[in-house]
Amino acid sequence: MTTKTSGSQRVLSLDLMRGLIMILLAAEACGLYNALAEAFPTGLGHAIVAQFFHHEWHGLLAWDLVQPGFMLMAGSSLYISTTRKFERGISWSENLKSVASRSLKLFLFGAALHCVYAGRLVWELWNVLTQLSVATLIAYLIIRWTSIQQLLFSLGLLLLTELLYRTINIAGYDQPFLIGHNFGTYFDMLIMGKDNSGGWVAFNFVPTAAHTIWGVLAGKLLVNGEQSTIQIRKMLFAGIAGLLAGYLLDWTDITPIIKRISTSSFVLVSGGYIILFMALLRWMIDIRGYDRFAWIFVVIGMNPIFIYLFFETIGKQWFNATVGIFIGGGLEIAGTQPTLIAMAVSLTALILQWFLCYWLYQKKIFFKL
Repeated sequence: MTTKTSGSQRVLSLDLMRGLIMILLAAEACGLYNALAEAFPTGLGHAIVAQFFHHEWHGLLAWDLVQPGFMLMAGSSLYISTTRKFERGISWSENLKSVASRSLKLFLFGAALHCVYAGRLVWELWNVLTQLSVATLIAYLIIRWTSIQQLLFSLGLLLLTELLYRTINIAGYDQPFLIGHNFGTYFDMLIMGKDNSGGWVAFNFVPTAAHTIWGVLAGKLLVNGEQSTIQIRKMLFAGIAGLLAGYLLDWTDITPIIKRISTSSFVLVSGGYIILFMALLRWMIDIRGYDRFAWIFVVIGMNPIFIYLFFETIGKQWFNATVGIFIGGGLEIAGTQPTLIAMAVSLTALILQWFLCYWLYQKKIFFKL
């Protein structure tokens, strides 16, 4: 089959992937993975559930791929929406105002979320939205470049990161891959006057901007009118190349795979996995037509920013606990085991949030920044 897609059409596989990412993030916010970890403290079940948590430092777990997927999907959406605007006669400079405004809103929401987490006013920039705000702007500034130029620029961002981590020899921050003693932590001390106890750094917006640029390239590929078999072949090549390059850097001890500081090896490997997954969905959903249950994911994927802000604020601050009062309380009276109660509460909160998105979808209410 040789399905073709134009820039004015939606790509169902991308909508599904966006929805899948948001459901995974919502499940985390509802406490589902913590509940499962308690239910499976050992054995195979524990090993599987462990994949839904971030790696502590050097290494890679499945959950470490979610944020790169989020960033990459944003790049694809950016390219497709920009193409539609160009088709309507909106110029690059006119659209720049819209992109800059959206980036500013993303930044402010990201910074505000840290205040919600802390329960007071704080100045912290480790949220994915603050990362995305800068990465989106960078990707748009070069969106008219050729694919080769964009690819080289993204690799240049990784090279810049390598150089800064290896050459900035500030006392106490001169060990590039040691938690709390690297350039990223030094950068945080400069702009925020604090570091992150988990090793996360705000400077990640530079290397992870490569993910958003690769998302632009993926979006360009999916709507360029080429035969689907050629698209799949190119995505497979790109994904495998990313995996080989990233794992080679790690295995040769040149640059370890560390998500918390977005090392170049991590960006390459995670980008490779995401692009291969995009290729799989492209084949399954858009080409083979296995889309019977795609709507389940599309419903939540059509309102990604809304549901993200909902489960990170109202969800964590009030909604989850309220569900626990009624569902958890009822099950406790029935003598249900605590681990099962925790899972039931988390699943119920997740399902109810999905129905909220379903209601918005039915009413054609879509929140955009």
